[in-house]
Amino acid sequence: MRAIQLSRFGGPEVLEMVEIQPPTPGAGQILVRIHAAGVNFADTLMRQDRYAMTPPLPSIPGSEYSGTVEAVGPDVSGIVVGERVAAAAFAAGAHFGGYAEYAVIDANYAVPIPGELNFGEATALMVQGLTALHLVRQAPPAGKSILVNAAAGGVGSLLVQLAKRAGAKAIIAAASTPDKRDFARSLGADFVVDYTQPDWAETVRNHVPGGPDIIYESVGGDVTKASLRALAPLGRIVIYGALNIQAFQLGVPELLSLIFNNQSLSGMALVPLLTPEILAGDLRELFDLAVKGELKVTVGGSFPLANAGDAHRAIETRATTGKVVLLA
Repeated sequence: MRAIQLSRFGGPEVLEMVEIQPPTPGAGQILVRIHAAGVNFADTLMRQDRYAMTPPLPSIPGSEYSGTVEAVGPDVSGIVVGERVAAAAFAAGAHFGGYAEYAVIDANYAVPIPGELNFGEATALMVQGLTALHLVRQAPPAGKSILVNAAAGGVGSLLVQLAKRAGAKAIIAAASTPDKRDFARSLGADFVVDYTQPDWAETVRNHVPGGPDIIYESVGGDVTKASLRALAPLGRIVIYGALNIQAFQLGVPELLSLIFNNQSLSGMALVPLLTPEILAGDLRELFDLAVKGELKVTVGGSFPLANAGDAHRAIETRATTGKVVLLA
């Protein structure tokens, strides 16, 4: 089979196409013929050895994918050959294997895909969809003014919609380009702001007197610090996707602001929240919303497997909206 292999750390050019033998499913595993593999910001950090863990070399990146069941190993029940499944390898702690034509996964982490969804849409609802769903559960937006940073991205575009569905009083979407801000507005944002401008936090506070009650933040650096300036007294900022933790360093001024404004700072990490049962239930919920048209899923970038490097470049330059996938 064809696969994208990481044999050394570096830029997108280190992602190389190789020919290797397909894996064989063991007990409790299934072999998936991959049609769409998710590309995540975490993958770009692993490629550079800047992630929380150092990938083994050589390795095949990719922790989520959708496809059809090609073979079933011993001790697997409830899944049959030919079935369309979303394979959430990341939920099982497996960060590798998705950038390929075939992969094996523990059958407990494979969830059937409704016929109305394509493989790209199903892939978009795994890491990104589940993250957005759990953010709304952890920091409920009902009746509150909220700010979503990176609102046109994979998580942000779904979070805007789920927050509106959950009864947010006002949704402010922060994004870097006019097209992305228009996109966020089309998803239900009430107000949009350019977070590349130095005074954007003040713009937010002028629109929402006192500032938003909840800010969902994943960008880091100056955006995190500006978000704290925008946050309302007694407000809460939730940091997620903190894959490059140095980007989220806060100093004494920020901490003093939190203390004297009675604000709170919390984090959300997806994987520890997912058991096989929770994963299956949550994905079924997201799939159902998408099928009913209550959740718009945007695949903003589709690249052939051989062009994995281009997919990484697109993510690193923030050139896409919604989800980025590789088509195997």
